[in-house]
Amino acid sequence: MNFFLKQKDLVKIFFKRDNAYYIVLIVIFFSIDRYSKINIINHFNESTYYINDFINLNLIWNTGVGFGLLSSTTTIFYNTITILIGLVILILSFIGLTSNKLEKIIFSIIVGGAVGNFYDRIVFKAVPDFIDLHYNSFHWFTFNLADIFITAGLIILLINGPKKKTNDKT
Repeated sequence: MNFFLKQKDLVKIFFKRDNAYYIVLIVIFFSIDRYSKINIINHFNESTYYINDFINLNLIWNTGVGFGLLSSTTTIFYNTITILIGLVILILSFIGLTSNKLEKIIFSIIVGGAVGNFYDRIVFKAVPDFIDLHYNSFHWFTFNLADIFITAGLIILLINGPKKKTNDKT
């Protein structure tokens, strides 16, 4: 079995009409994330802004992966994680390009958010997180819209689940 596609096959996959919509959705989710982060970075001072009893806006620069996990101050570790994230984004993008229409939408949500955070890792060397959910003294990890897109997409993907192909031969 040949696991490597020919260049001609890759071009066919990339330029399918359904994939144009997939790419546009990725750009939309990326743009929404960028817009939110630009507004927070440009118009937010370092103090906490209280919205209500459950949500604060509090700008934190995250050098780890989602929700601050695997944070590190070493350049080698940070760069290794960034390269791995880039590879995962490429793999997920390819899976999205070769998926059915519903899965294309799901993967566009995930990839759009992942590209948003990846962009920040490259440009700022950290990801701006600013949504702080809390109840009394309990605080959830601070996160951003890209994290919401990635998490929502993964939840939808899990709910959608792998579909078993049925064989009509009897």
